[in-house]
Amino acid sequence: MDEPDIHILSVGTALPGAPVDNATLADRFNMPSVWELWIDSFIGTRTRHFALDLETGTIRYSLADLGETAAAKALQGAGLRAADVDVMVLGTASPDMLMPATVNLIADRLGIDDVPTFQLQSGCSGAVQALDVAHKMLLSGRYRNALVLGAENCAKHIDLSTDAASLPTSEQVNGVLFGDGAGAVVLSTEPRPGTAVLRHVFLRLVGLGRAPGQTVEWFGRGDRDSDRQPISEDYKAIEQSVPSMAAETLEEMLEALDWKETDIDYLLPPQLSGTMTEKITERLDVPSAQEISCVVDIGNTGNALPFFQLERALPRMTTGDRTVGIAIESSKWIKAGFALEVC
Repeated sequence: MDEPDIHILSVGTALPGAPVDNATLADRFNMPSVWELWIDSFIGTRTRHFALDLETGTIRYSLADLGETAAAKALQGAGLRAADVDVMVLGTASPDMLMPATVNLIADRLGIDDVPTFQLQSGCSGAVQALDVAHKMLLSGRYRNALVLGAENCAKHIDLSTDAASLPTSEQVNGVLFGDGAGAVVLSTEPRPGTAVLRHVFLRLVGLGRAPGQTVEWFGRGDRDSDRQPISEDYKAIEQSVPSMAAETLEEMLEALDWKETDIDYLLPPQLSGTMTEKITERLDVPSAQEISCVVDIGNTGNALPFFQLERALPRMTTGDRTVGIAIESSKWIKAGFALEVC
């Protein structure tokens, strides 16, 4: 029996609050004007959205809030009800708590029950990992519709009382690099006119013996006063490794699909930052493809970003168009990607 095609019926996204520009960040954390210039030139991201109020420190949106909004939009776009969802998967690096899993809180809010649910904790490859799990489950023939989410709420790690100027650069960079947001897609074995088919999902851990490029600590009551740095990023290692890893991912995906670079109509490159995305896209060197990027305007929303890219790409795709998306996870180095085609 032939495997069914897996179609993307719809996509939904959510961003918390108004965009926060670099000048606002510099002013809020009493940083010198050169800091704003550093963000503009070194990071290359103009604005991002935070789930907390920068004035009061109040968390205005939880990960469940953002995930619920994005998922509800995706279900509405697909014309489906909660009862039509057969499996649900969330990829995130920043769940609301260790337990219960945020995916189950979102399911409860949406009225989804009596289905398999999965929460995958991972960096920027988590969205692709979630797609992979859902894709394989739908290919089994036991399920019809899958709701797949990627979401981040990193702002809860921001301590507004901290003297930002005294922090190491490896921690400062996280405060300007990342933003909060959520995305969701509905996958289905039931075809609809003009929908994109998920042709391939690629995942590979390549971190054996390599130091993490990013770490995020968990603190509980017993170690909340630890002097460990809560978040750190080796931006130089990421800058050196990610472009080549993205190029390797593209090469391996094209080989698996028997596609040529000239077959790609839309390219969804990794969205680390505005500056890094430019470097990565140059290394990928696919001049025939239209680049779909949004990190400059919304910041690095981690596992939500591929859904924001899809939200921009899918309406543009017509019969015969092919799209490749790539995500690189730099905490322990994972290459990931997916390919779409409109038949």
